[in-house]
Amino acid sequence: MKNIKVVRESIRPDMDRSFKILLTPNLNDLFYWHFHGEFEIVYVEAENGIRHIGDHISTYQKSDLALIGPNIPHLNFDYGVKTIAETVVVQMKENFLGTTFFSLPEIATINQLFEKAKAGVVFLGETKRVAGEKLKTLSSLSNFKQLITLLEIFHSLASSNEIEVLHQKPIADGYVLKEQQRLQSIYHFVETNYHEPINVNDVAKLSNLTISAFCRYFKKATHLTFTDFLNQYRINQSKKFLLKDSNVTEACYASGFDNLSYFNKTFKKFTGENPLQFKKRHRAI
Repeated sequence: MKNIKVVRESIRPDMDRSFKILLTPNLNDLFYWHFHGEFEIVYVEAENGIRHIGDHISTYQKSDLALIGPNIPHLNFDYGVKTIAETVVVQMKENFLGTTFFSLPEIATINQLFEKAKAGVVFLGETKRVAGEKLKTLSSLSNFKQLITLLEIFHSLASSNEIEVLHQKPIADGYVLKEQQRLQSIYHFVETNYHEPINVNDVAKLSNLTISAFCRYFKKATHLTFTDFLNQYRINQSKKFLLKDSNVTEACYASGFDNLSYFNKTFKKFTGENPLQFKKRHRAI
Protein backbone atom coordinates (compact mmCIF):
# COMPACT_ATOMS: atom_id res chain seq x y z
CA MET A 1 0.00 0.00 0.00
CA LYS A 2 1.34 3.40 -0.95
CA ASN A 3 2.09 5.94 1.75
CA ILE A 4 -0.65 8.51 1.01
CA LYS A 5 -0.82 11.80 2.89
CA VAL A 6 -3.11 14.80 2.95
CA VAL A 7 -0.58 17.43 1.94
CA ARG A 8 -0.86 21.07 2.97
CA GLU A 9 0.46 22.81 -0.12
CA SER A 10 2.42 26.04 0.17
CA ILE A 11 1.69 28.39 -2.73
CA ARG A 12 3.48 31.52 -3.84
CA PRO A 13 2.24 33.81 -6.62
CA ASP A 14 4.18 33.83 -9.85
CA MET A 15 6.77 36.55 -10.28
CA ASP A 16 5.13 39.86 -11.30
CA ARG A 17 1.64 38.43 -10.64
CA SER A 18 -0.80 38.46 -7.73
CA PHE A 19 -1.80 34.86 -8.49
CA LYS A 20 -0.28 31.59 -9.72
CA ILE A 21 -0.97 29.77 -13.01
CA LEU A 22 -0.27 26.07 -13.51
CA LEU A 23 -0.61 24.41 -16.92
CA THR A 24 -1.09 20.66 -17.40
CA PRO A 25 1.06 19.51 -14.46
CA ASN A 26 0.90 15.86 -15.70
CA LEU A 27 0.08 14.36 -12.30
CA ASN A 28 -2.21 11.63 -13.65
CA ASP A 29 -0.05 8.91 -12.09
CA LEU A 30 0.15 10.72 -8.73
CA PHE A 31 -2.60 10.56 -6.11
CA TYR A 32 -2.17 14.16 -4.88
CA TRP A 33 -4.72 14.62 -2.09
CA HIS A 34 -4.02 18.12 -0.77
CA PHE A 35 -5.34 21.41 0.52
CA HIS A 36 -4.10 24.98 0.77
CA GLY A 37 -5.16 28.38 2.05
CA GLU A 38 -5.82 29.82 -1.41
CA PHE A 39 -8.82 29.78 -3.73
CA GLU A 40 -8.30 27.63 -6.80
CA ILE A 41 -10.07 27.57 -10.14
CA VAL A 42 -9.47 24.41 -12.18
CA TYR A 43 -10.38 23.67 -15.78
CA VAL A 44 -9.54 20.27 -17.22
CA GLU A 45 -10.18 18.66 -20.60
CA ALA A 46 -9.95 14.87 -20.67
CA GLU A 47 -11.96 11.94 -21.99
CA ASN A 48 -13.15 11.28 -18.44
CA GLY A 49 -11.87 11.63 -14.89
CA ILE A 50 -12.69 11.68 -11.20
CA ARG A 51 -13.77 14.83 -9.37
CA HIS A 52 -12.95 14.50 -5.67
CA ILE A 53 -13.46 17.67 -3.61
CA GLY A 54 -13.88 17.25 0.13
CA ASP A 55 -16.42 14.45 0.65
CA HIS A 56 -17.86 14.94 -2.86
CA ILE A 57 -16.79 12.35 -5.40
CA SER A 58 -18.14 11.90 -8.92
CA THR A 59 -16.97 11.56 -12.49
CA TYR A 60 -16.73 14.12 -15.27
CA GLN A 61 -16.81 13.62 -19.03
CA LYS A 62 -14.86 15.65 -21.62
CA SER A 63 -14.23 18.63 -19.30
CA ASP A 64 -14.71 20.00 -15.80
CA LEU A 65 -14.61 23.45 -14.20
CA ALA A 66 -14.48 23.96 -10.44
CA LEU A 67 -13.80 26.81 -8.03
CA ILE A 68 -12.50 25.51 -4.70
CA GLY A 69 -12.30 27.54 -1.50
CA PRO A 70 -9.46 27.65 1.03
CA ASN A 71 -8.55 24.52 3.01
CA ILE A 72 -10.95 22.17 1.19
CA PRO A 73 -9.00 18.97 0.47
CA HIS A 74 -9.14 17.89 -3.16
CA LEU A 75 -7.57 15.44 -5.56
CA ASN A 76 -5.74 16.46 -8.71
CA PHE A 77 -8.33 16.41 -11.51
CA ASP A 78 -6.12 14.45 -13.90
CA TYR A 79 -5.53 11.56 -11.49
CA GLY A 80 -6.00 8.23 -13.25
CA VAL A 81 -6.68 9.83 -16.64
CA LYS A 82 -5.35 7.45 -19.30
CA THR A 83 -5.52 9.88 -22.23
CA ILE A 84 -4.00 13.35 -22.62
CA ALA A 85 -5.42 15.81 -20.10
CA GLU A 86 -5.14 19.57 -20.64
CA THR A 87 -5.40 21.43 -17.35
CA VAL A 88 -5.34 25.09 -16.29
CA VAL A 89 -5.13 25.88 -12.58
CA VAL A 90 -5.17 29.40 -11.13
CA GLN A 91 -4.54 29.88 -7.41
CA MET A 92 -4.99 33.12 -5.47
CA LYS A 93 -5.49 34.40 -1.95
CA GLU A 94 -8.98 35.56 -0.95
CA ASN A 95 -8.13 39.27 -1.23
CA PHE A 96 -5.38 38.82 -3.79
CA LEU A 97 -5.91 42.37 -5.09
CA GLY A 98 -6.28 43.94 -1.65
CA THR A 99 -9.25 44.40 0.67
CA THR A 100 -9.95 47.88 -0.68
CA PHE A 101 -10.42 46.55 -4.21
CA PHE A 102 -12.76 43.80 -3.06
CA SER A 103 -14.86 46.29 -1.10
CA LEU A 104 -15.80 48.14 -4.31
CA PRO A 105 -19.50 47.85 -5.21
CA GLU A 106 -18.57 46.69 -8.72
CA ILE A 107 -16.97 43.59 -7.18
CA ALA A 108 -19.98 42.61 -5.06
CA THR A 109 -21.06 39.72 -7.30
CA ILE A 110 -17.51 38.31 -7.36
CA ASN A 111 -17.43 38.48 -3.55
CA GLN A 112 -20.67 36.48 -3.50
CA LEU A 113 -19.10 33.93 -5.85
CA PHE A 114 -16.09 33.56 -3.54
CA GLU A 115 -18.44 33.01 -0.58
CA LYS A 116 -20.10 30.14 -2.47
CA ALA A 117 -16.69 28.77 -3.41
CA LYS A 118 -15.83 28.34 0.27
CA ALA A 119 -18.05 25.24 0.01
CA GLY A 120 -16.71 24.28 -3.45
CA VAL A 121 -18.62 24.90 -6.68
CA VAL A 122 -18.64 23.36 -10.16
CA PHE A 123 -19.94 24.90 -13.39
CA LEU A 124 -21.77 23.28 -16.26
CA GLY A 125 -22.89 23.84 -19.84
CA GLU A 126 -22.08 26.98 -21.76
CA THR A 127 -20.63 28.66 -18.68
CA LYS A 128 -18.02 25.93 -18.38
CA ARG A 129 -17.20 26.01 -22.10
CA VAL A 130 -16.73 29.80 -22.35
CA ALA A 131 -14.78 30.13 -19.10
CA GLY A 132 -12.62 27.16 -20.08
CA GLU A 133 -11.70 28.72 -23.42
CA LYS A 134 -10.68 31.95 -21.68
CA LEU A 135 -8.64 30.12 -19.06
CA LYS A 136 -6.74 28.31 -21.81
CA THR A 137 -5.63 31.68 -23.24
CA LEU A 138 -4.30 33.09 -19.95
CA SER A 139 -0.67 32.04 -20.29
CA SER A 140 -0.37 33.70 -23.70
CA LEU A 141 -1.52 37.12 -22.44
CA SER A 142 0.40 39.97 -20.84
CA ASN A 143 0.22 40.13 -17.05
CA PHE A 144 -2.25 43.01 -17.16
CA LYS A 145 -4.55 41.23 -19.63
CA GLN A 146 -4.30 38.06 -17.57
CA LEU A 147 -5.72 39.92 -14.59
CA ILE A 148 -8.50 41.55 -16.63
CA THR A 149 -9.41 38.21 -18.22
CA LEU A 150 -9.46 36.49 -14.82
CA LEU A 151 -11.82 39.12 -13.44
CA GLU A 152 -14.02 38.72 -16.53
CA ILE A 153 -14.13 34.98 -15.91
CA PHE A 154 -15.10 35.46 -12.27
CA HIS A 155 -17.78 37.96 -13.27
CA SER A 156 -19.30 35.55 -15.78
CA LEU A 157 -19.21 32.70 -13.25
CA ALA A 158 -20.84 34.91 -10.63
CA SER A 159 -23.68 35.70 -13.07
CA SER A 160 -24.30 32.09 -14.11
CA ASN A 161 -27.12 29.77 -13.09
CA GLU A 162 -25.19 26.75 -14.42
CA ILE A 163 -23.63 26.12 -11.03
CA GLU A 164 -23.66 23.37 -8.42
CA VAL A 165 -22.61 24.13 -4.83
CA LEU A 166 -20.91 21.09 -3.30
CA HIS A 167 -21.46 22.09 0.36
CA GLN A 168 -18.01 20.91 1.42
CA LYS A 169 -16.30 22.15 4.56
CA PRO A 170 -12.65 23.15 4.99
CA ILE A 171 -10.37 20.53 6.46
CA ALA A 172 -9.84 22.82 9.41
CA ASP A 173 -11.46 25.73 11.18
CA GLY A 174 -9.47 28.04 13.44
CA TYR A 175 -9.38 25.54 16.28
CA VAL A 176 -8.17 22.70 14.08
CA LEU A 177 -5.44 24.77 12.49
CA LYS A 178 -3.90 25.26 15.93
CA GLU A 179 -3.96 21.48 16.34
CA GLN A 180 -2.89 20.75 12.77
CA GLN A 181 0.16 18.69 13.64
CA ARG A 182 -1.81 16.39 15.94
CA LEU A 183 -4.66 15.96 13.48
CA GLN A 184 -2.33 15.39 10.56
CA SER A 185 -0.81 12.41 12.36
CA ILE A 186 -4.32 10.99 12.80
CA TYR A 187 -5.29 11.64 9.16
CA HIS A 188 -2.03 10.14 7.97
CA PHE A 189 -2.58 7.04 10.07
CA VAL A 190 -6.07 6.55 8.62
CA GLU A 191 -4.92 7.20 5.05
CA THR A 192 -2.12 4.69 5.39
CA ASN A 193 -4.06 1.98 7.25
CA TYR A 194 -7.74 2.39 6.24
CA HIS A 195 -7.69 -0.95 4.43
CA GLU A 196 -6.65 -2.73 7.66
CA PRO A 197 -8.55 -3.13 10.97
CA ILE A 198 -8.13 0.11 12.98
CA ASN A 199 -8.49 0.18 16.75
CA VAL A 200 -9.41 3.54 18.28
CA ASN A 201 -6.98 2.83 21.11
CA ASP A 202 -4.08 2.80 18.61
CA VAL A 203 -5.18 6.14 17.20
CA ALA A 204 -5.61 7.65 20.66
CA LYS A 205 -2.02 6.72 21.46
CA LEU A 206 -0.85 8.87 18.52
CA SER A 207 -2.34 11.86 20.30
CA ASN A 208 -1.06 10.87 23.75
CA LEU A 209 -4.68 10.83 24.99
CA THR A 210 -6.90 8.31 26.68
CA ILE A 211 -9.65 6.85 24.52
CA SER A 212 -12.37 8.98 26.13
CA ALA A 213 -10.26 12.16 25.91
CA PHE A 214 -9.36 11.39 22.30
CA CYS A 215 -13.01 10.86 21.33
CA ARG A 216 -14.00 14.22 22.88
CA TYR A 217 -11.05 15.97 21.22
CA PHE A 218 -11.68 14.49 17.79
CA LYS A 219 -15.41 15.31 17.86
CA LYS A 220 -14.68 18.91 18.86
CA ALA A 221 -12.03 19.32 16.17
CA THR A 222 -13.83 17.67 13.24
CA HIS A 223 -17.52 17.60 14.27
CA LEU A 224 -17.46 13.85 13.58
CA THR A 225 -17.01 10.84 15.78
CA PHE A 226 -13.86 8.94 14.89
CA THR A 227 -15.98 5.99 13.74
CA ASP A 228 -17.97 8.21 11.37
CA PHE A 229 -14.77 9.82 10.09
CA LEU A 230 -13.19 6.43 9.43
CA ASN A 231 -16.33 5.05 7.77
CA GLN A 232 -16.69 8.18 5.64
CA TYR A 233 -13.07 7.91 4.53
CA ARG A 234 -13.49 4.23 3.68
CA ILE A 235 -16.70 4.94 1.73
CA ASN A 236 -14.85 7.57 -0.31
CA GLN A 237 -12.13 5.05 -1.06
CA SER A 238 -14.75 2.47 -2.04
CA LYS A 239 -16.18 4.95 -4.55
CA LYS A 240 -12.81 5.15 -6.27
CA PHE A 241 -12.66 1.35 -6.50
CA LEU A 242 -16.22 1.24 -7.89
CA LEU A 243 -15.41 3.93 -10.47
CA LYS A 244 -12.38 1.91 -11.53
CA ASP A 245 -14.54 -1.15 -12.27
CA SER A 246 -14.18 -3.11 -9.02
CA ASN A 247 -17.38 -4.96 -8.15
CA VAL A 248 -19.20 -4.23 -4.89
CA THR A 249 -17.59 -7.07 -2.95
CA GLU A 250 -14.09 -6.11 -4.10
CA ALA A 251 -14.71 -2.45 -3.21
CA CYS A 252 -16.02 -3.45 0.22
CA TYR A 253 -12.95 -5.38 1.29
CA ALA A 254 -10.40 -3.18 -0.50
CA SER A 255 -11.66 -0.13 1.38
CA GLY A 256 -11.35 -1.75 4.81
CA PHE A 257 -14.81 -3.14 5.55
CA ASP A 258 -14.98 -6.76 6.64
CA ASN A 259 -18.76 -7.22 6.34
CA LEU A 260 -20.64 -6.75 3.06
CA SER A 261 -23.99 -6.07 4.74
CA TYR A 262 -22.47 -3.37 6.98
CA PHE A 263 -20.66 -1.88 3.98
CA ASN A 264 -23.92 -1.58 2.01
CA LYS A 265 -25.69 -0.03 5.01
CA THR A 266 -22.87 2.45 5.66
CA PHE A 267 -22.56 3.36 1.98
CA LYS A 268 -26.26 4.24 1.84
CA LYS A 269 -26.01 6.23 5.10
CA PHE A 270 -23.35 8.52 3.64
CA THR A 271 -24.47 8.67 0.00
CA GLY A 272 -28.23 8.00 -0.03
CA GLU A 273 -27.83 5.09 -2.43
CA ASN A 274 -26.35 1.61 -2.34
CA PRO A 275 -22.99 0.82 -3.99
CA LEU A 276 -24.52 -0.90 -7.00
CA GLN A 277 -26.81 2.08 -7.68
CA PHE A 278 -23.80 4.41 -7.43
CA LYS A 279 -21.81 2.27 -9.86
CA LYS A 280 -24.68 2.01 -12.38
CA ARG A 281 -25.47 5.73 -12.19
CA HIS A 282 -21.88 6.76 -13.00
CA ARG A 283 -21.55 4.13 -15.68
CA ALA A 284 -24.57 5.71 -17.38
CA ILE A 285 -23.11 9.25 -17.33
